[in-house]
Amino acid sequence: MYLPEKTIMASGPVIIEKDKVLLNKEKKTDGKITPWLFPGGKVESFDISLEEACKREVMEEMGLEIEIIRPLKPMIITRPDQPDKMAILIHYLATRTGDIQPGEGIVEWNWFDINTLPEDCAPNVKAVIEEYKNNV
Repeated sequence: MYLPEKTIMASGPVIIEKDKVLLNKEKKTDGKITPWLFPGGKVESFDISLEEACKREVMEEMGLEIEIIRPLKPMIITRPDQPDKMAILIHYLATRTGDIQPGEGIVEWNWFDINTLPEDCAPNVKAVIEEYKNNV
């Protein structure tokens, strides 16, 4: 698969329990803290499926094993940290097994009511949650 030079693909789960969604903030290599995000991250290799990349990323970030239920809204966005780059975001509704054990780069995590998301969450979070609510 070929992606334009300034494009990344990211995959991650949307974990919702009792109308609360799991979000995290991550410290990037440049020291900046992300807005609230779904756990997940860059697809580093296309030798595995997007579902397997999703499972790997949530294990790295939150120490969770997940079961994927179904795909959710995919998106193509301009990266907020690098406006000259694009990101293809692949979201999966998923359930978790086990307790959260955040990885080294996670500075904060929490469960947020899907009807009152934090102001400082990434734009894709609100769009995906709205689609989820419209299809429940």
